[in-house]
Amino acid sequence: MGLKRKDLLSLTNLSADDITLILETADSFKEVSGREIKKVPALRGKTVVNLFFEPSTRTRTSFELAAKRLSADVINFSPSSSSVVKGETLLDTARNIEAMQADIIVLRHSSAGAAETLARGVKSSVINAGDGWHEHPTQALLDLYTIRSRQMGFAGLRVAIVGDVAHSRVARSNIFALTKLGAEVRVVGPPTMIPLQISQLGVQVYHNLDEALRGVNVIMMLRLQLERQGRALFPTIREYARHYGLTGERVKLAEPGAIVMHPGPINRGVEIAPDVADSLSSVILDQVANGVAVRMGILYLMSGAG
Repeated sequence: MGLKRKDLLSLTNLSADDITLILETADSFKEVSGREIKKVPALRGKTVVNLFFEPSTRTRTSFELAAKRLSADVINFSPSSSSVVKGETLLDTARNIEAMQADIIVLRHSSAGAAETLARGVKSSVINAGDGWHEHPTQALLDLYTIRSRQMGFAGLRVAIVGDVAHSRVARSNIFALTKLGAEVRVVGPPTMIPLQISQLGVQVYHNLDEALRGVNVIMMLRLQLERQGRALFPTIREYARHYGLTGERVKLAEPGAIVMHPGPINRGVEIAPDVADSLSSVILDQVANGVAVRMGILYLMSGAG
C-alpha cells in the first residue's frame, strides 16, 4: 500500500487516509532513531537530492538524516555556489540533477509554486520542503505526528494557530491537514497578519489571544518573520509580544494538559516566553525529533518502496 502519487507538493490533495498512512509509516521508523545502529536498508541504492534555494538548517538536516537512516545516497545541492548564480533556471538545474539518476528531489524555494513547476518538468519524485508563503507539508505532518504521539485524537481537537498567519506556509499546511482530520482550528493575530478570506478554509478568526486560547488543546505559535514582513505589520516588537506573546499565564487559559508547539527557530521573549518554551507543556524538541521519523516515512512511501 503506497501513496500512489509521484510527488508530495501540498496537503490539499492528500486524503485523511493518506495522512494517516504517512503517520503510521512514521511510527514504524520512529524506533530506528533509538537504536545503537540507526540504519535500515529500505532505500539502499536510491539517491535523494536536497535542493535548497533558501537557507534552512532544521529541515535540510532532518531530510538528510532521514535519507541516510534509510541507507539512501544523499547529495546536498547549494545553488549559491552553483550554476544558478550564472543564470541557470530551476528546471535546468533539476534536469541536470535528474540526469545523475536522482530518485527523489527535496526542494526548498522562495517562490510559491516552485515545487509544482519542478514536479511537472522532471521524472524524479519531488517533495516540497517549503515554497514561498504557500505550503510546508512535511512540517505540518510532523506537527500532526507530535499531536498524535500525545494520545490526542484529531476529531473535535481545538487548535489555536497564533501569529503571522498571512506569511506562514506552516500555518497553511496545518490548516489544510487539521480541518481534513476533523479538528477545530482558530487563527489568531493582528488584522495585518490574517489573510482576508481565510475563514473560507473552515477556520475561526480571532484578534484577541486570551479569547482564542480558552479551551484549546494545542497552541501552535508561529515565528515572527522579521526578515520578511514583520516590521511593517505592527508598531513595535514589544507591542507584538504584549498582545500576542505566549506567557505562562496565557497557557493557563487553555485546557489542562494543552501542548505548546513552534516550528522553530524561536524568537524567545517575542512570540513565546522562555519559561513557556522550556516548560513541560512544550513539545518543541519532540517536533524536531519526530521530523526525522516522519520524513523517513515520506521518503519510503515516495520511493515506491511502500
